[in-house]
Amino acid sequence: MIYHHVALNVPLDTLLTYAHPEALPVGVRVAVPFRGKTVAGVVWAADVAPEVDKAKILPVTAVLDEWVLPDNWRAMMAFAARYYLYPLGQVVFAALPQGLRQPKPVALPEKPLRFCLSEAGQAGAAPRHAKQAALWQALASGSLTRAQAKAVHSRADALLAQWQQQGDVCASADAAHGAVPPTPYTLNADQQAAADAVRAAAGFAPFLLHGITGSGKTEVYFDIMAKVLAAGRQVLFLLPEINLTPQLLARLQRRFPHTATAVLHSQAAAGARTRDYLRALNGDAALIVGTRLAVFTPLADLGLVVVDEEHDGSFKQDSELRYQARDLALWRAQQAGCPVVLGSATPSLESWHKAQSGRYTLLSLNRRAHAAARLPQIGLADVRRQPLEHGFSARALQLLRDNYAAGGMSLVYINRRGFAPALFCGDCGHAFGCPHCSAKMVLHQQARQLRCHHCDFRQPVPHICPDCGNQDLSAIGHGTQRVEAYLREVLPGAAVVRVDRDNTANKQDWSDVYARIHGGAVDVLVGTQMLAKGHDFARLNLVVVLNADGSLYSADFRAPERLFAELMQVAGRAGRADSPGRVLVQTRLRDHAVYQALKAQDYRRFADAELQAREAMQLPPFAYTAAVRADAPEADEALAFLRLLTEEMQAGADNGFALPPEVSLFGPVPMLMSRLAGRSRAQVFLESAERRALHRALALCKQLLLHYEKTHRQVRWVIDVDPADM
Repeated sequence: MIYHHVALNVPLDTLLTYAHPEALPVGVRVAVPFRGKTVAGVVWAADVAPEVDKAKILPVTAVLDEWVLPDNWRAMMAFAARYYLYPLGQVVFAALPQGLRQPKPVALPEKPLRFCLSEAGQAGAAPRHAKQAALWQALASGSLTRAQAKAVHSRADALLAQWQQQGDVCASADAAHGAVPPTPYTLNADQQAAADAVRAAAGFAPFLLHGITGSGKTEVYFDIMAKVLAAGRQVLFLLPEINLTPQLLARLQRRFPHTATAVLHSQAAAGARTRDYLRALNGDAALIVGTRLAVFTPLADLGLVVVDEEHDGSFKQDSELRYQARDLALWRAQQAGCPVVLGSATPSLESWHKAQSGRYTLLSLNRRAHAAARLPQIGLADVRRQPLEHGFSARALQLLRDNYAAGGMSLVYINRRGFAPALFCGDCGHAFGCPHCSAKMVLHQQARQLRCHHCDFRQPVPHICPDCGNQDLSAIGHGTQRVEAYLREVLPGAAVVRVDRDNTANKQDWSDVYARIHGGAVDVLVGTQMLAKGHDFARLNLVVVLNADGSLYSADFRAPERLFAELMQVAGRAGRADSPGRVLVQTRLRDHAVYQALKAQDYRRFADAELQAREAMQLPPFAYTAAVRADAPEADEALAFLRLLTEEMQAGADNGFALPPEVSLFGPVPMLMSRLAGRSRAQVFLESAERRALHRALALCKQLLLHYEKTHRQVRWVIDVDPADM
């Protein structure tokens, strides 16, 4: 028997050993027995020397596939497991689509076909039926994929089969790298310089493309991609949220109509995601577009990586394997020896610092791509002493009325969905909190529910206060539903449309809203950060921002950075075409540095000041951080568990677990959201100017945590490297 190390989807830091009569290819999926069940695994090493009694080693049940996961993909899995201190087997299965996690064979997808008229078909007469004639004419004009044929005629499958049998149509395997047509778009000087710089790069080269909103970053991406795709190599294009960027996907399809494209994200159907994953592995998809999950796609010949809106928090996974897709994208580009382009109007301060220090090449786009477009005029409305009507100042309401009368489209931005943030008893002060989380329940008026936006607990709206019996309960604050209802009152006749996660839960919901916007059937949009990025609405020329100050009261040192990026992005939606844009931000803190830099629309001013403050405090990007987090039914249990860890690591070298001198440890302390889904949460922070020292400390932490969990069975723990939230 030959012994193999196999990676399984289990929370163990060691690989398991299985036997097989022959040496199996490394990277092949297999079915193996584990605790009375048959599960899928990936062979990680063959012909190994077993470290346990051979009599106890179970045999491999079956070899599932004829294809293997490639060496470079497995190298990335090993790196992610080491860097994020997560079990290798669980990293592997987090990276696989659902269809490959099951102990069932999966064949590589057949190469797609392209159909065209044969010589006989070209010489023959077109069908008389109008729709059939349209399909025939499309085939005469050039080859079509099956999907393209179906777009012309719904019964294309049957017709193609019939015409093939008659000899009028022939089919051939579709090449992943079809012809890249010339672009009708002419780059301006800044765009051309940026594209030329990336195209001239040899080997791994990281670029930060900093362009103001509307500066045409996407066309720069496309110009660079065209060269890579024409050379027969693959492109990985990462987006923050796939459903929020329908325009970009449509533009990709128009710009590269003959390029085989795979779209990978968590909302894709399991079968489609598995198929596209394997098409990318096999080289049958040249352009891979997706959210953070797509960074794990095995690629046959990676030639370019693009990370659009690289600052976006969506690239950081906040559960299980807590990876940062932007950072893994950089690692993949370095592994493949190809350029990587990080693009944003408001880059993360980590990326900006690297560009300023020369580790990245900075490319700048300082003007809007549309010739008539100008940056919007941003005003600050000081509402400290102003009466507000349902959250609106008199100035904001007048701007909305005037813009509607002039035929413009407005966006009212409030990052709070629901009708109101809280329900409150005016007599005794009772506030309706979630029974499972340290958070207030949000009133959803239309559903007549109180909902927790953290654990999704729901209950009907109460009729009386449970403490004093008062029936006059008040909705405090303003959510998107309440703002929508009020605007319908003050702008009678205006088409007011709300866009948030409550009314765009399905992909089709957003597509319908999008079609209405571009059809000119929307006068006022009310929305959350779903509308702050990636959208280009030609009529939109006024943005009103309500209640932005809340972020600045956060204890998280990244709160100002997030708020500035959020407001710059949402302001950038205005005035992207011929109409000049205006933005009004209501605030009680108008002198805050965030708002002053926003008004000046000066990212450099904000970033330089914020980096100076972080350097003084030795915060990222001037230090590396990690968090060790624990949760338990009671707060004392979580804190006691972490206290054991800190005391042992601070005790000194005698126990073998001494904290490296380059590393500082803080805590334990309760988390900002101290209770979530019925469990209390606490955390410890580790910080160091040296990444290696931090990882040495984390490795020691992990050994201790694994030891402590044997006696603290109610406690769950996790290590978060480079945490997004502090």
